Amino acid sequence: MRKRKREISLSAMLAISIGGLCLFVILALAQMFISMSKRNLMSSAQENSRQVVSQASDTIEITKRGMEKDLENIISGISTLSFSEDIQNQLDLSSGTRNDIAAIFIFNKEGNILHYGANGKTLKSGAGNLSFNKGIYENADKYIIMEPHVQNVFAGEYPWVVTVARQGRLKFYPEEVYIAVDFQFSSLASYVDNIKIGQRGYCFIMDERGEIVYHPQQQVLFAGMKQEDAQKLSRLKDGVHPQEDVIYAMETLESGDWRIVGVSYTSEMIDEQIGRIASVVFAIAFAGILLSAGICIVFSRILSRPIRNLAGAMQEFETDVEKFDYQMDSRISEVSSLSSSFAHMVYMIRELINKVKTEEISLRKTELKALQAQINPHFLYNTLDSIQWMCEQEKTKDAVKMVGALARLFRISISRGKELIPIIDEINHAKSYLVIQSYRYKNQFTYEFIVDETILDYLCNKITLQPILENAIYHGIGRMVDEGKVTVIAKREENDIVFSVEDNGAGMTKEQCESILKKERSDSSGIGIKNVNDRIKIFFGDEYGIWIESELDVGTTITIRFPIIKEAPDETK
Repeated sequence: MRKRKREISLSAMLAISIGGLCLFVILALAQMFISMSKRNLMSSAQENSRQVVSQASDTIEITKRGMEKDLENIISGISTLSFSEDIQNQLDLSSGTRNDIAAIFIFNKEGNILHYGANGKTLKSGAGNLSFNKGIYENADKYIIMEPHVQNVFAGEYPWVVTVARQGRLKFYPEEVYIAVDFQFSSLASYVDNIKIGQRGYCFIMDERGEIVYHPQQQVLFAGMKQEDAQKLSRLKDGVHPQEDVIYAMETLESGDWRIVGVSYTSEMIDEQIGRIASVVFAIAFAGILLSAGICIVFSRILSRPIRNLAGAMQEFETDVEKFDYQMDSRISEVSSLSSSFAHMVYMIRELINKVKTEEISLRKTELKALQAQINPHFLYNTLDSIQWMCEQEKTKDAVKMVGALARLFRISISRGKELIPIIDEINHAKSYLVIQSYRYKNQFTYEFIVDETILDYLCNKITLQPILENAIYHGIGRMVDEGKVTVIAKREENDIVFSVEDNGAGMTKEQCESILKKERSDSSGIGIKNVNDRIKIFFGDEYGIWIESELDVGTTITIRFPIIKEAPDETK
């Protein structure tokens, strides 16, 4: 048997031809633009690094000056005070009203703390001395700014701060004293972290000795995963220094304490520009593509347009299956065959959808009836057991009343076969049940109904409250020595109706509460509550149902939530 030769469509041939032409044009133009722009790109990268570092230097210098001004204002505010209490109050006020100030210290030349204000923080035991840089004492008339550090003199708190200090002349202290302010370093660190030069470039701060003051990747440096030759950089002058694939831009603050170092990568900066050059190249290549557009139009009319129409029809069918109407006529035999197969598929899918809908409705009704049927024999057995017990005790009058209540209860339960009944009928159903049980458990519990009268005409699932009340009596109040109480609350919350059944019975553990709603149908204990929960979820969705809250020896609250229903749906559909 002869093998069929591999076939290729005219549209594929057209795509290969245009693609090859475009690729050739793009590569040629890209090579030309890259070679011409390389020097300009390098110069632009260096200038960009210098501008970023200069801006960062200006911002940090302004921040340092602001710290020095704040220190000067604090010194000015306490310099003329004559009493220790006034000084302390002023320090507390200054530290308590500024989020950026962690603490203020007044200390002598030995480092002993004379006063401090720290917004309510207290010193650790034995932390009455500060170990400050000797530069404070050697340059007492100048502002001294220390590198960021953790202040560990306070109990339970270790803020990351930068300290600004200098000597101050205070009226209260005849000897030399020094004032230091701990400023929160987090805002300055956040600013440095956010400085970007390209995608990977960054800035860091070092001092005049070549020690790193702050680096946005300090954790990586400490872990040894990255190295920064700060000593080598300290020997470089301010300006831009390109080295292999890295560009260093440096600028010293006017105060001379710190230097801002910017690190950027030339390959990254060039790669960004290459993307822009590629855009220009593609724009030029687009002109060549237009020359081939005429050929594409001819083939599109013959082949592409019918296929696009077929694809569009498929998308339309996906969005609206029921209203979709497909009619297509093509002179191309292959497309006509595809259209015929698609039309047959549409017919089969519609038939399948209708069949699935019918089966889902039937299954839902069957499950509802099975769940409801599960509750009636269980309830009837318990009620007749109570009546039998009364007859055995020769309480015939009470038994007669119980039988009457049972008749009223079952008249509501039947509800002409409807699943949804008015809330007023459900409340009366619950009251009839409690009348029956009050005879069985005479003088053992009382009950109360708190019902919003405006919701009585709305609808709910029938036999919703009775299984909950049964659980409260049998498993909660039935185990008590003292008198129990059951409270039924029915109210509206926005677009929902909420029933609550509260009892002061024995209560349950969290595990017991969770297990009740997970019981299998073979487990008769507590099946009524799960039955109600299942019926509500089947009818209204998983966002509705039952929630249980309980505490041992305190009681249990079961909450039932379902939407407001004004008219019952047609259950025959």
